Amino acid sequence: MGRAFEYRKAAKMKRWGTMSRVFPKLGKIITMAAKEGGQDPDMNPKLRTAILNAKAQNMPKDNIDAAIKRAAAKDLADIKEITYDVKASHGVQMIIECATDNNTRTVANVKAILVRNGAEMLTSGSLNFMFTHKAVFIIDKKDNMDIEELELELIDYGLEEIEEDVEPQENGDDLPILRIYGEFKSFGELSKAFEERGIEPKKSTLEYIANTPIELSDEHMEELDTLIDKLEEDEDVQTVFTNIN
Repeated sequence: MGRAFEYRKAAKMKRWGTMSRVFPKLGKIITMAAKEGGQDPDMNPKLRTAILNAKAQNMPKDNIDAAIKRAAAKDLADIKEITYDVKASHGVQMIIECATDNNTRTVANVKAILVRNGAEMLTSGSLNFMFTHKAVFIIDKKDNMDIEELELELIDYGLEEIEEDVEPQENGDDLPILRIYGEFKSFGELSKAFEERGIEPKKSTLEYIANTPIELSDEHMEELDTLIDKLEEDEDVQTVFTNIN
């Protein structure tokens, strides 16, 4: 299965130079989850998932706690999730996920970045047939893990595929991991299945997976990296998915 390409590799995500951008984005998701379902992660699966994802990016506990407490602030702006469909150069399509308290500001900023980099915003929903919304989990691959047995156990919870992969580390080593894909509607059931088996995912997300991924030359990939990097620098942009393999 071709994956939506997230340009920032795991090792790059963990460099301190990116933390000033990553932590506020993670904090915003935590605050949104706490406001929506309450501040107790044991009673709020969405918040629990957001916290686990933040910890996977080495977000300090104080930052996480502060993000949760902000949900109770009386003057907290109403943050909404919104997605934009985008057509870029070289046959690349993008779905950009944002979390914003000012849609007018966000759409203006995103459009400006796109125009400067030869891309354009499409009508919402234009790329629905190009991507499939999936539940995606990343877990460590243990030496004694029976992947076939795990696959059989998770099928009843909505599992579609298990893919072996490696995650780059700052020391240059590759950490064996499993990418687990399921139906969009099965996110909760799969999360529960992991909890029941004592498995704590390194990452739990809903991702847009390209139905027909494409390959790009190094030159074109560098060009698209520049665009995606500029988008990710915007405080309201959470994730950029593309049809690049």
